[in-house]
Amino acid sequence: MESKKLGFWSIVLLGINGIIGSGIFLLPNKAMAIIGPASLLVMLFDMLLVLAITFCFAEAGGLFKENGGAYIYAKEAFGDFIGYEVGFLSWATRIIAFATMAVGFATALGGIIPALSSDMMKNVIVSVIFLVLAVINLLGIKLYEVIQNVATISKLLPFVLFIGIGIFYIEPVNFTPLFPHGVYTPGSFGTAAVMLFFAFTGFESLGVAAAEMENPQKNLPKATLITIFTVSAIYILLLACAIGIMGYELADTTAPVQAAFTRIAGAFGTTVVAAGTLISIGALCIAASFVTPHCGLALAEQHMLPAFMAERNRFGAPYWCIIISTVVAMLIGYSGGFAFLASISVVSRFSQYIPTCLSIMVFRKKMPDAPRAFKIPFGPVIPVIALIVSLWLLAQAKPQQLMIGFGAAVIALPFYFLMHKKKQA
Repeated sequence: MESKKLGFWSIVLLGINGIIGSGIFLLPNKAMAIIGPASLLVMLFDMLLVLAITFCFAEAGGLFKENGGAYIYAKEAFGDFIGYEVGFLSWATRIIAFATMAVGFATALGGIIPALSSDMMKNVIVSVIFLVLAVINLLGIKLYEVIQNVATISKLLPFVLFIGIGIFYIEPVNFTPLFPHGVYTPGSFGTAAVMLFFAFTGFESLGVAAAEMENPQKNLPKATLITIFTVSAIYILLLACAIGIMGYELADTTAPVQAAFTRIAGAFGTTVVAAGTLISIGALCIAASFVTPHCGLALAEQHMLPAFMAERNRFGAPYWCIIISTVVAMLIGYSGGFAFLASISVVSRFSQYIPTCLSIMVFRKKMPDAPRAFKIPFGPVIPVIALIVSLWLLAQAKPQQLMIGFGAAVIALPFYFLMHKKKQA
C-alpha cells in the first residue's frame, strides 16, 4: 500500500508549526529587559543568521530524497561517524524537547484550570497527549497531515489578531530610549541574540522527513525559505506591537503578549492569548510527534540503529520508532526534563547547523554537477558567514551547557561502534 505524501503547503505548515511555539509569547519582556527596543535589531540580526543557515539547509536538502536532514548531510559530507553523532544528538534532543512540550501543555492547562495543576493530573495529561499523538501517527501521514494543518492555522490566528489590532495602538514614544537608561550595556547584544535565536529553532526539522514529502528535492528548499520569511515577519511584527503598546513596562510583565493584548482588548485579549498559548504548545507537540520518530527512522534506514526500527505498518508509519520515541519521551515527561533540555539545547542544535554549513563547501567539490533545486548565491560567502556567526553564538553558552551537550555525544559512541561492528560482520 503506497503511503500518502505531504504536499508543498503541508511542508510549509509543518515548518511553521515546528518553529513558532510558546516561547514567543514570553520572549518580548526578557528581550526588553536586556536591551530595550533595540531588541528589534537583535531579532533582525537573528533572522539574517537563520536565513543564512536556512540557505545551507535548502541547498543541501535539494540534493537528497532520504529522511534525516542534517544527519544525511553530515554523513554524506564527512562520513558515518560524524553523521551518526549528528543524527543521535538530533533524535535525543527531539525526544527531550517533545517531553518538555507535553509537560509545558499540562502546566499551561493547570494554570488556566487550577483543578488540573497537581503533579498527578500533570502526569495524566502528559500520558493522554503522548498516547493520542502516537495513535494519530500510527495511522499514517494522511490523518496526521489534516490535524497538523488545522492546528498550525489555528495557532497562527492569535498572532494575526494581536498584530492586526495592535498595530493601530503603537505609540512611537515607546521605542525610546533605544537602550535601557539610554546606555548600551556591553555584552547585552550577544545575550539577547542567543535568547531570541532559540525562537527560530526547529526549521532544521523539515528535512528529517524528506522521504514522506512529495518531490522533496524541489519542494523542500522552497518550503524552507517560505517558512523562515513567514516566521520572521510574524516575530518582528509581534515584537514591534508589544513594544509599541507597552514600552518599557513590557519588561515588568510575566506574560508580555497577553499583557499587551489585554491593555488594548481587555478580557478578549486575555482569552485569545491564553487559548493561543495552549494551541501553540499543542501544535508543537503534534509536529514533534511526527518529526521525532523520523529522526530515529533516518538512523535505522542507514543501518545505524537495529533493523527492526526501520519497519513500517500497513499505513506506512514507522511504528517501532513511534513507540520507542513516545515511551522514552513519556518517561522523561513524568520527571520534568526542563533543566536537561535547556542545558543541551545550545550544543545539540548547533551540532546540526555547523556541519550543514560546512557540508555545502564539501558537496560543491564532491558533487559539482549534481542538479540543485536551490543554490546559495555569492559562492561560499553565505555559508562561511553562517558558520562564523554560529560559532560565535555557540561560544556564548555556559561551560556547563557545553559539557552536558558534549556528554550526549559521548553517550552515542558505544552505540555507534556496536552498530558499525555489526554492519561490517
